[in-house]
Amino acid sequence: MNAMLRDTTLLPIWEKIQRGERLTLEDGLTLYRTGDVIGLGKMAHEVQKARSGDAVYFVLNQKIEHTNVCVLSCKFCDFAAKKGDARAYEMTSAEILARISPDIKEVHITGGMPPDWPWERYLDIVETIHRHLPDADVKAFTAVEIDFFHRKFRLSVEEILRQLKAAGVRTMPGGGAEIFSERVRKELFPQKIGAREWLAVHKAAHRLGIPTNSTMLYGHIETLEERLVHMITLREAQDETGGFLTFIPLAFQPGETGIKPRHRFTSAVDDLRTIAVSRLMLDNIPHIKAYWVMLTEEVAAVALNFGADDMDGTVGGEKIAHDAGALSPHALKKEQIVRIIRDAGKIPVERDVYYNPLILHADHVVGKIPYLNSIPFYAHLVVPDAKILPVVPRRMGMLSAKGMMDAGLFSLMDYLAQEDRLEPLGFGLASRDQIKSVMLFSKEGWQGLEGKRIGIMDDTATSVQLLRILLENRYHVHAVLDRLHGGVNDLRDFDAVLLIGDEALTRNKCGLPGFDLVYDLACEWYTWQKLPFVFAVWAVQRHLDAERKAALRNAIESALEAGESDFVSIAGAHGRRIGLTDTETHEYLAGFNFRLGEREWDSVHAFRALQGPELARVRELNAASAKPETRNP
Repeated sequence: MNAMLRDTTLLPIWEKIQRGERLTLEDGLTLYRTGDVIGLGKMAHEVQKARSGDAVYFVLNQKIEHTNVCVLSCKFCDFAAKKGDARAYEMTSAEILARISPDIKEVHITGGMPPDWPWERYLDIVETIHRHLPDADVKAFTAVEIDFFHRKFRLSVEEILRQLKAAGVRTMPGGGAEIFSERVRKELFPQKIGAREWLAVHKAAHRLGIPTNSTMLYGHIETLEERLVHMITLREAQDETGGFLTFIPLAFQPGETGIKPRHRFTSAVDDLRTIAVSRLMLDNIPHIKAYWVMLTEEVAAVALNFGADDMDGTVGGEKIAHDAGALSPHALKKEQIVRIIRDAGKIPVERDVYYNPLILHADHVVGKIPYLNSIPFYAHLVVPDAKILPVVPRRMGMLSAKGMMDAGLFSLMDYLAQEDRLEPLGFGLASRDQIKSVMLFSKEGWQGLEGKRIGIMDDTATSVQLLRILLENRYHVHAVLDRLHGGVNDLRDFDAVLLIGDEALTRNKCGLPGFDLVYDLACEWYTWQKLPFVFAVWAVQRHLDAERKAALRNAIESALEAGESDFVSIAGAHGRRIGLTDTETHEYLAGFNFRLGEREWDSVHAFRALQGPELARVRELNAASAKPETRNP
């Protein structure tokens, strides 16, 4: 990479990134001002690939703007109208429902703030969609709208969010943040909430288990410093709550607002710079979106190699940006999005609202567990004629059951459920005695969990089944296991919580407030069975030809030899990002067996023998997952 950077001022910034150090505002200014735009893009692309591999996400979504009647008069808005205006409109729940096709996976609801709608009308919109389209996730209302509801209906922000969640809201959009600058707010949208109120609403949503998006409106009268302060403020909020799913830079559309930006539209170079800088600055927000509605599909396509890993989706029905003069089409067909992503050399990944992959529109995909424990396999892994998809273990198993995954480091339960179609390659993730990243955080001792409620992460079936076996077979305790989703969760109602991967590692070090007892499940298994525990098995689809299998096995062996030579050099930056010292990262990875020998397979057989109906249930789920999906050739 160093040889690819023409601007030498970028070198120390790149070295900081490689060391896992956080960038400063001054670093951001250097990135924005560099003449080496291609070098900047390459840096962001490398960071994006380390996070998302070859994946670019999109969703089949419908934008619903239920009314343009609004009490505010924001200077930059061409969408809003006053009650009684000729172009004012207000949609009923039935009219909204009629616009949503059955294949939609996400309904995105934002709009004006009319003076006379009752609170029940908003709840009815959400409830109607959720009731008639239970497979579609509802993403609704912006922080500006939530604050409006709070003031108009005299309900707390928390109560507003609780009622919306009960009605069917799953996530919140990030609109309304604009730019976190009081100078700009006073000049362009003085009636609108500022940074403090916007952040308070999003943090409240995160505490209640509602993940959200985040945005930044740029290209009007803001300075580069104000853009970077905005990013850093979001980064600090994410450190606190972890609830932002994605960051969306929104290019300003001037329309007929009367605002006089430096240029009528942001340039493609400015758009790409902003995408790249945001990927490098926002080290704790998982995804960066190239919102084609405002960028145009041509610029969005290039942005996929400048740090973006999300194309948003089909976005039918969007009006706000187009009323302001956006030049993009009003909707993109699924086939167009797939083509754009493929042309960028990426895997088109159709997702749900939480970024769980549903369908892969690509062949020869190898799955990658995106946790610290898997880095020794993947840091140097190069598989000929294949692309890498980071995906949590449970989702990897589901994709394999659909025939969309050639190979991967599969959760043990998924491997056992698909033994007839998966061939082991001799590698895996096995503990020696403890593991530190499959942890039960509890308010009670084991015996005290009888009849209690335990929250379990959505990421894996193996750790959940290991927990169930320990509870029922070792401690003779029966508890209620409730699955959490992969975003943020409200943990206050649980008596214990099972965490895995990087989050478990971080919490094992700093603690989980309210849960004073901590149990390492691998240690519990070893104490009981006197065997290591195998959490994941490298396996390949049996139907693949011998040459492809051999190439994969050789690639894994070569990558692992390089990875084991120095854990800190390959994984230190990742460890520092989740709060571990280099010594802690080395000790953690040194506690694994990455090759499966006789004792590891003895453990697999012992685990299989303890299975009750759960393995059959996983097989049934995999069979259900394998139903034919609409997939572009």
